[in-house]
Amino acid sequence: MRYRFASCVLDTDRHVLFRDDVPVAVEPQVFDLLQLLVETPDRLLTRDEIVGRVWQGRIVSESAISARIASARKAVGDDGKRQAVIQTVSRRGLKLAVTVTVEGAAPSAAPAPAASPPPRIRYTTTPNGREVAWSLSGSGPPVVIASYIATDLEADWTLPTERALFEAIGAQNTLLRYDPSGTGQSGRGMPQLDYDLQADELKAAADAAGLERFALLARSGAALTAIHFAARYPERVSRMLIVGGYAEGWERRALTGDAGSAAMMQLVTEGWRNPEGAFGSTFLLAYLPEGPIEAVEGLARVMREAVDPEAEMALRHLQHTSSVLHLLPRIACPTLILHARRDRIHPVSEARKLAAGIPDAELITFDTANHMPLLGHPLWQAHLDATLEFLGRPG
Repeated sequence: MRYRFASCVLDTDRHVLFRDDVPVAVEPQVFDLLQLLVETPDRLLTRDEIVGRVWQGRIVSESAISARIASARKAVGDDGKRQAVIQTVSRRGLKLAVTVTVEGAAPSAAPAPAASPPPRIRYTTTPNGREVAWSLSGSGPPVVIASYIATDLEADWTLPTERALFEAIGAQNTLLRYDPSGTGQSGRGMPQLDYDLQADELKAAADAAGLERFALLARSGAALTAIHFAARYPERVSRMLIVGGYAEGWERRALTGDAGSAAMMQLVTEGWRNPEGAFGSTFLLAYLPEGPIEAVEGLARVMREAVDPEAEMALRHLQHTSSVLHLLPRIACPTLILHARRDRIHPVSEARKLAAGIPDAELITFDTANHMPLLGHPLWQAHLDATLEFLGRPG
Protein backbone atom coordinates (compact mmCIF):
# COMPACT_ATOMS: atom_id res chain seq x y z
CA MET A 1 0.00 0.00 0.00
CA ARG A 2 0.96 3.64 -0.49
CA TYR A 3 0.10 6.22 2.14
CA ARG A 4 0.24 9.84 0.94
CA PHE A 5 0.54 12.56 3.61
CA ALA A 6 2.00 16.08 3.70
CA SER A 7 4.77 16.02 1.06
CA CYS A 8 5.47 12.33 1.66
CA VAL A 9 4.53 8.89 0.39
CA LEU A 10 5.12 5.79 2.50
CA ASP A 11 5.22 2.72 0.26
CA THR A 12 4.88 -0.31 2.53
CA ASP A 13 5.14 -2.83 -0.33
CA ARG A 14 8.56 -1.55 -1.33
CA HIS A 15 9.49 -0.46 2.21
CA VAL A 16 10.41 3.01 0.96
CA LEU A 17 9.65 6.55 2.18
CA PHE A 18 9.52 9.34 -0.42
CA ARG A 19 9.54 13.06 0.38
CA ASP A 20 8.94 15.40 -2.56
CA ASP A 21 9.27 12.30 -4.79
CA VAL A 22 12.82 11.62 -3.53
CA PRO A 23 13.58 8.40 -1.60
CA VAL A 24 14.55 9.02 2.03
CA ALA A 25 16.70 6.44 3.83
CA VAL A 26 15.30 5.60 7.26
CA GLU A 27 16.11 3.03 9.90
CA PRO A 28 13.73 0.05 10.06
CA GLN A 29 12.29 1.14 13.44
CA VAL A 30 11.63 4.62 12.08
CA PHE A 31 9.84 3.11 9.09
CA ASP A 32 7.75 0.92 11.42
CA LEU A 33 6.80 3.98 13.49
CA LEU A 34 5.74 5.91 10.38
CA GLN A 35 3.76 2.92 9.13
CA LEU A 36 1.94 2.67 12.46
CA LEU A 37 1.07 6.37 12.30
CA VAL A 38 -0.27 6.33 8.74
CA GLU A 39 -2.24 3.14 9.33
CA THR A 40 -4.04 4.77 12.29
CA PRO A 41 -4.25 8.44 11.23
CA ASP A 42 -7.29 9.30 13.34
CA ARG A 43 -6.04 7.79 16.58
CA LEU A 44 -3.81 8.91 19.41
CA LEU A 45 -1.16 6.22 19.81
CA THR A 46 -0.10 5.40 23.35
CA ARG A 47 3.46 4.63 24.39
CA ASP A 48 2.53 0.97 24.88
CA GLU A 49 1.13 0.70 21.35
CA ILE A 50 4.29 2.22 19.90
CA VAL A 51 6.59 -0.06 21.89
CA GLY A 52 4.47 -3.08 21.01
CA ARG A 53 4.67 -2.41 17.26
CA VAL A 54 8.13 -0.92 16.84
CA TRP A 55 10.02 -2.86 19.52
CA GLN A 56 7.75 -5.94 19.70
CA GLY A 57 7.03 -5.20 23.36
CA ARG A 58 10.66 -5.32 24.51
CA ILE A 59 11.82 -3.08 27.34
CA VAL A 60 13.09 0.17 25.81
CA SER A 61 14.26 3.47 27.26
CA GLU A 62 12.42 6.76 26.87
CA SER A 63 15.50 8.19 25.16
CA ALA A 64 15.35 5.46 22.51
CA ILE A 65 11.67 6.19 21.85
CA SER A 66 12.34 9.94 21.67
CA ALA A 67 15.24 9.37 19.27
CA ARG A 68 13.07 7.36 16.85
CA ILE A 69 10.31 9.97 16.99
CA ALA A 70 12.85 12.71 16.25
CA SER A 71 14.23 10.68 13.33
CA ALA A 72 10.72 10.11 11.98
CA ARG A 73 10.00 13.85 12.13
CA LYS A 74 13.26 14.66 10.34
CA ALA A 75 12.51 12.08 7.64
CA VAL A 76 9.15 13.70 6.81
CA GLY A 77 10.48 17.27 6.95
CA ASP A 78 9.13 18.04 10.41
CA ASP A 79 10.71 18.85 13.77
CA GLY A 80 9.83 18.82 17.46
CA LYS A 81 9.18 22.55 17.59
CA ARG A 82 6.72 22.81 14.68
CA GLN A 83 5.13 19.34 14.95
CA ALA A 84 3.36 20.07 11.68
CA VAL A 85 3.22 16.39 10.65
CA ILE A 86 3.79 14.32 13.81
CA GLN A 87 2.27 15.75 16.95
CA THR A 88 3.06 14.83 20.55
CA VAL A 89 0.21 15.09 23.05
CA SER A 90 1.89 15.61 26.41
CA ARG A 91 1.80 12.51 28.64
CA ARG A 92 -0.75 10.86 26.35
CA GLY A 93 0.83 9.81 23.09
CA LEU A 94 1.54 10.53 19.45
CA LYS A 95 -0.62 11.21 16.40
CA LEU A 96 -0.49 12.48 12.84
CA ALA A 97 -1.46 16.11 12.34
CA VAL A 98 -2.11 15.75 8.60
CA THR A 99 -4.56 13.93 6.34
CA VAL A 100 -3.59 10.53 4.95
CA THR A 101 -4.71 9.24 1.55
CA VAL A 102 -4.45 5.50 0.98
CA GLU A 103 -3.60 4.21 -2.48
CA GLY A 104 -3.17 0.71 -3.87
CA ALA A 105 0.21 -0.80 -4.57
CA ALA A 106 2.22 1.32 -6.99
CA PRO A 107 2.33 -0.01 -10.55
CA SER A 108 6.11 0.42 -10.49
CA ALA A 109 6.56 -1.43 -7.22
CA ALA A 110 8.92 -4.36 -7.53
CA PRO A 111 6.81 -7.49 -7.03
CA ALA A 112 8.11 -10.33 -4.94
CA PRO A 113 9.39 -13.07 -7.24
CA ALA A 114 6.86 -15.80 -7.86
CA ALA A 115 7.45 -18.95 -5.89
CA SER A 116 9.43 -21.44 -7.92
CA PRO A 117 11.25 -24.64 -7.02
CA PRO A 118 14.99 -24.31 -6.47
CA PRO A 119 17.29 -25.74 -9.13
CA ARG A 120 18.37 -29.34 -8.67
CA ILE A 121 21.28 -29.84 -6.27
CA ARG A 122 24.23 -31.97 -7.32
CA TYR A 123 27.43 -33.00 -5.55
CA THR A 124 31.10 -33.23 -6.32
CA THR A 125 34.27 -33.96 -4.34
CA THR A 126 37.43 -31.88 -3.92
CA PRO A 127 40.92 -33.40 -4.33
CA ASN A 128 41.18 -33.77 -0.54
CA GLY A 129 37.83 -35.55 -0.27
CA ARG A 130 35.44 -32.75 0.77
CA GLU A 131 31.88 -32.93 -0.57
CA VAL A 132 30.60 -29.75 -2.23
CA ALA A 133 26.97 -29.18 -3.21
CA TRP A 134 26.34 -27.15 -6.35
CA SER A 135 23.41 -25.98 -8.45
CA LEU A 136 23.02 -24.61 -11.97
CA SER A 137 20.30 -22.31 -13.32
CA GLY A 138 19.68 -19.90 -16.18
CA SER A 139 21.36 -19.82 -19.58
CA GLY A 140 24.02 -17.78 -21.30
CA PRO A 141 27.66 -16.93 -20.56
CA PRO A 142 28.56 -18.58 -17.23
CA VAL A 143 28.76 -16.78 -13.88
CA VAL A 144 29.92 -18.40 -10.63
CA ILE A 145 28.93 -16.89 -7.28
CA ALA A 146 31.82 -17.30 -4.85
CA SER A 147 30.19 -18.31 -1.59
CA TYR A 148 30.63 -16.31 1.60
CA ILE A 149 30.52 -17.64 5.16
CA ALA A 150 27.08 -19.22 5.40
CA THR A 151 25.03 -20.22 2.37
CA ASP A 152 22.40 -22.85 1.68
CA LEU A 153 21.50 -23.57 -1.93
CA GLU A 154 17.94 -24.54 -1.05
CA ALA A 155 17.14 -22.01 1.69
CA ASP A 156 18.74 -19.08 -0.17
CA TRP A 157 16.33 -19.70 -3.05
CA THR A 158 13.37 -19.09 -0.73
CA LEU A 159 14.55 -15.58 0.18
CA PRO A 160 12.92 -12.99 -2.13
CA THR A 161 16.01 -10.75 -2.23
CA GLU A 162 18.33 -13.65 -3.13
CA ARG A 163 15.97 -15.27 -5.62
CA ALA A 164 15.43 -11.93 -7.35
CA LEU A 165 19.19 -11.64 -7.87
CA PHE A 166 19.61 -15.25 -8.98
CA GLU A 167 16.73 -15.10 -11.46
CA ALA A 168 17.82 -11.73 -12.87
CA ILE A 169 21.31 -13.08 -13.53
CA GLY A 170 19.86 -16.36 -14.83
CA ALA A 171 17.83 -14.46 -17.42
CA GLN A 172 21.07 -13.59 -19.23
CA ASN A 173 23.72 -15.91 -17.79
CA THR A 174 24.19 -19.50 -16.70
CA LEU A 175 24.53 -19.22 -12.92
CA LEU A 176 26.51 -21.64 -10.75
CA ARG A 177 26.07 -21.52 -6.98
CA TYR A 178 27.69 -23.82 -4.45
CA ASP A 179 27.85 -24.35 -0.69
CA PRO A 180 31.36 -24.54 0.78
CA SER A 181 32.09 -27.70 2.76
CA GLY A 182 30.66 -27.49 6.27
CA THR A 183 27.79 -25.20 5.24
CA GLY A 184 24.30 -25.56 3.84
CA GLN A 185 23.70 -28.56 1.58
CA SER A 186 27.36 -29.58 1.83
CA GLY A 187 26.75 -30.81 5.37
CA ARG A 188 27.85 -29.79 8.83
CA GLY A 189 31.33 -29.77 10.30
CA MET A 190 34.37 -27.55 10.33
CA PRO A 191 34.95 -25.91 6.93
CA GLN A 192 38.34 -25.54 5.32
CA LEU A 193 40.16 -22.64 6.96
CA ASP A 194 42.54 -22.05 4.07
CA TYR A 195 41.81 -19.87 1.05
CA ASP A 196 43.68 -22.09 -1.39
CA LEU A 197 41.51 -25.03 -0.28
CA GLN A 198 38.41 -22.84 -0.56
CA ALA A 199 39.50 -21.93 -4.08
CA ASP A 200 39.77 -25.67 -4.80
CA GLU A 201 36.13 -26.05 -3.74
CA LEU A 202 35.08 -23.33 -6.17
CA LYS A 203 37.12 -25.03 -8.90
CA ALA A 204 35.60 -28.44 -8.10
CA ALA A 205 32.08 -27.05 -8.48
CA ALA A 206 32.95 -25.30 -11.76
CA ASP A 207 34.63 -28.43 -13.12
CA ALA A 208 31.63 -30.58 -12.18
CA ALA A 209 29.34 -28.14 -14.00
CA GLY A 210 31.57 -28.20 -17.08
CA LEU A 211 32.50 -24.51 -16.84
CA GLU A 212 35.97 -23.88 -18.21
CA ARG A 213 36.00 -20.07 -18.17
CA PHE A 214 33.49 -17.89 -16.32
CA ALA A 215 32.77 -14.61 -14.59
CA LEU A 216 33.09 -14.47 -10.81
CA LEU A 217 30.61 -12.66 -8.56
CA ALA A 218 31.84 -12.23 -4.97
CA ARG A 219 29.92 -10.56 -2.16
CA SER A 220 31.40 -9.38 1.13
CA GLY A 221 33.99 -11.84 2.52
CA ALA A 222 33.67 -14.07 -0.55
CA ALA A 223 35.90 -11.50 -2.25
CA LEU A 224 38.86 -13.06 -0.42
CA THR A 225 38.13 -16.50 -1.89
CA ALA A 226 37.47 -15.05 -5.35
CA ILE A 227 40.71 -13.07 -5.36
CA HIS A 228 42.70 -16.15 -4.33
CA PHE A 229 41.03 -18.11 -7.13
CA ALA A 230 41.53 -15.42 -9.78
CA ALA A 231 45.20 -15.03 -8.83
CA ARG A 232 45.78 -18.79 -8.84
CA TYR A 233 43.74 -19.66 -11.96
CA PRO A 234 43.76 -16.50 -14.12
CA GLU A 235 42.94 -18.49 -17.26
CA ARG A 236 39.60 -19.58 -15.74
CA VAL A 237 38.22 -16.10 -14.92
CA SER A 238 36.76 -13.91 -17.68
CA ARG A 239 35.80 -11.02 -15.36
CA MET A 240 35.19 -10.41 -11.66
CA LEU A 241 32.50 -8.42 -9.86
CA ILE A 242 33.13 -7.63 -6.17
CA VAL A 243 30.23 -6.34 -4.04
CA GLY A 244 31.00 -4.99 -0.57
CA GLY A 245 34.41 -6.64 -0.62
CA TYR A 246 37.57 -5.76 1.22
CA ALA A 247 41.32 -6.25 0.95
CA GLU A 248 42.05 -6.55 4.67
CA GLY A 249 39.95 -8.06 7.44
CA TRP A 250 38.91 -5.84 10.34
CA GLU A 251 41.58 -7.18 12.72
CA ARG A 252 44.23 -6.31 10.13
CA ARG A 253 42.70 -2.86 9.78
CA ALA A 254 42.60 -2.40 13.56
CA LEU A 255 46.37 -2.84 13.65
CA THR A 256 46.67 0.16 11.33
CA GLY A 257 44.36 2.39 13.33
CA ASP A 258 40.86 1.60 12.03
CA ALA A 259 39.42 1.29 15.54
CA GLY A 260 35.89 2.21 14.48
CA SER A 261 35.64 -0.75 12.12
CA ALA A 262 37.05 -3.07 14.78
CA ALA A 263 34.55 -1.88 17.38
CA MET A 264 31.62 -2.38 15.03
CA MET A 265 32.78 -5.85 14.05
CA GLN A 266 33.07 -6.79 17.73
CA LEU A 267 29.38 -5.92 18.16
CA VAL A 268 28.52 -8.05 15.15
CA THR A 269 30.54 -10.96 16.52
CA GLU A 270 28.79 -10.78 19.88
CA GLY A 271 25.42 -10.65 18.15
CA TRP A 272 26.18 -13.83 16.21
CA ARG A 273 27.34 -15.67 19.32
CA ASN A 274 24.19 -14.73 21.22
CA PRO A 275 21.39 -13.60 18.85
CA GLU A 276 18.89 -13.37 21.70
CA GLY A 277 21.18 -11.26 23.87
CA ALA A 278 21.80 -7.54 24.07
CA PHE A 279 23.69 -7.43 20.77
CA GLY A 280 21.20 -9.48 18.74
CA SER A 281 19.50 -6.53 17.07
CA THR A 282 22.90 -4.92 16.49
CA PHE A 283 23.97 -7.96 14.50
CA LEU A 284 20.81 -7.81 12.38
CA LEU A 285 21.14 -4.14 11.54
CA ALA A 286 24.87 -3.40 11.64
CA TYR A 287 25.41 -4.68 8.10
CA LEU A 288 22.07 -3.52 6.68
CA PRO A 289 20.78 -0.57 8.72
CA GLU A 290 18.48 0.66 5.94
CA GLY A 291 16.64 -2.66 5.62
CA PRO A 292 14.06 -3.67 4.60
CA ILE A 293 13.92 -5.37 7.99
CA GLU A 294 12.08 -8.44 6.65
CA ALA A 295 14.91 -9.12 4.21
CA VAL A 296 17.53 -8.59 6.92
CA GLU A 297 15.83 -11.01 9.29
CA GLY A 298 15.38 -13.60 6.54
CA LEU A 299 19.05 -13.51 5.58
CA ALA A 300 20.16 -13.72 9.21
CA ARG A 301 17.88 -16.69 9.85
CA VAL A 302 19.18 -18.64 6.86
CA MET A 303 22.80 -17.84 7.69
CA ARG A 304 22.41 -19.01 11.28
CA GLU A 305 20.81 -22.26 10.15
CA ALA A 306 23.35 -22.88 7.37
CA VAL A 307 26.42 -23.35 9.55
CA ASP A 308 27.30 -24.46 13.07
CA PRO A 309 28.23 -21.58 15.42
CA GLU A 310 31.76 -22.90 15.97
CA ALA A 311 32.37 -23.13 12.24
CA GLU A 312 30.88 -19.68 11.71
CA MET A 313 33.21 -18.10 14.26
CA ALA A 314 36.23 -19.92 12.82
CA LEU A 315 35.42 -18.64 9.34
CA ARG A 316 34.91 -15.11 10.65
CA HIS A 317 38.27 -15.24 12.41
CA LEU A 318 39.91 -16.33 9.15
CA GLN A 319 38.32 -13.42 7.29
CA HIS A 320 39.04 -10.88 10.02
CA THR A 321 42.76 -11.73 10.12
CA SER A 322 43.36 -12.06 6.36
CA SER A 323 44.77 -9.76 3.71
CA VAL A 324 44.87 -10.12 -0.07
CA LEU A 325 46.83 -6.95 -0.79
CA HIS A 326 49.75 -9.03 -2.09
CA LEU A 327 47.51 -10.83 -4.61
CA LEU A 328 45.82 -7.81 -6.16
CA PRO A 329 48.52 -7.04 -8.78
CA ARG A 330 48.12 -10.62 -10.07
CA ILE A 331 44.47 -10.18 -11.05
CA ALA A 332 44.41 -10.18 -14.85
CA CYS A 333 40.69 -10.00 -15.64
CA PRO A 334 38.39 -6.96 -15.97
CA THR A 335 37.15 -6.16 -12.46
CA LEU A 336 34.26 -4.03 -11.21
CA ILE A 337 33.87 -3.13 -7.54
CA LEU A 338 30.48 -2.01 -6.17
CA HIS A 339 30.48 -0.56 -2.65
CA ALA A 340 28.31 1.43 -0.25
CA ARG A 341 29.72 4.86 0.58
CA ARG A 342 28.46 4.70 4.18
CA ASP A 343 29.23 1.05 4.92
CA ARG A 344 30.20 0.92 8.61
CA ILE A 345 31.38 -2.71 8.56
CA HIS A 346 33.78 -2.62 5.63
CA PRO A 347 34.26 1.06 4.76
CA VAL A 348 34.59 2.43 1.26
CA SER A 349 38.33 2.84 1.88
CA GLU A 350 38.54 -0.96 1.48
CA ALA A 351 36.93 -0.70 -1.95
CA ARG A 352 39.48 1.93 -2.89
CA LYS A 353 42.30 -0.43 -1.81
CA LEU A 354 40.90 -3.08 -4.13
CA ALA A 355 40.49 -0.63 -7.00
CA ALA A 356 44.00 0.73 -6.53
CA GLY A 357 45.60 -2.71 -6.29
CA ILE A 358 43.83 -4.54 -9.13
CA PRO A 359 45.07 -3.39 -12.55
CA ASP A 360 42.46 -1.31 -14.42
CA ALA A 361 39.70 -2.06 -11.91
CA GLU A 362 36.54 0.07 -11.94
CA LEU A 363 34.81 1.32 -8.77
CA ILE A 364 31.17 2.41 -8.46
CA THR A 365 29.86 3.61 -5.10
CA PHE A 366 26.26 3.94 -3.96
CA ASP A 367 24.90 6.42 -1.42
CA THR A 368 23.74 3.89 1.14
CA ALA A 369 24.82 2.37 4.44
CA ASN A 370 23.66 -1.13 3.45
CA HIS A 371 26.62 -3.47 3.07
CA MET A 372 24.85 -5.25 0.21
CA PRO A 373 21.72 -4.35 -1.77
CA LEU A 374 18.37 -5.80 -0.75
CA LEU A 375 15.13 -6.12 -2.70
CA GLY A 376 12.85 -3.24 -1.68
CA HIS A 377 15.64 -0.74 -1.03
CA PRO A 378 15.52 2.41 -3.21
CA LEU A 379 18.93 1.60 -4.73
CA TRP A 380 18.23 -2.08 -5.41
CA GLN A 381 17.42 -1.59 -9.10
CA ALA A 382 20.39 0.70 -9.79
CA HIS A 383 22.70 -1.81 -8.14
CA LEU A 384 21.15 -4.70 -10.07
CA ASP A 385 21.43 -2.77 -13.35
CA ALA A 386 25.17 -2.23 -12.76
CA THR A 387 25.57 -5.91 -11.92
CA LEU A 388 23.78 -7.16 -15.02
CA GLU A 389 25.48 -4.68 -17.34
CA PHE A 390 28.94 -5.80 -16.21
CA LEU A 391 28.16 -9.52 -16.26
CA GLY A 392 26.57 -9.11 -19.69
CA ARG A 393 29.58 -7.50 -21.35
CA PRO A 394 31.03 -9.55 -24.20
CA GLY A 395 34.34 -11.33 -23.81
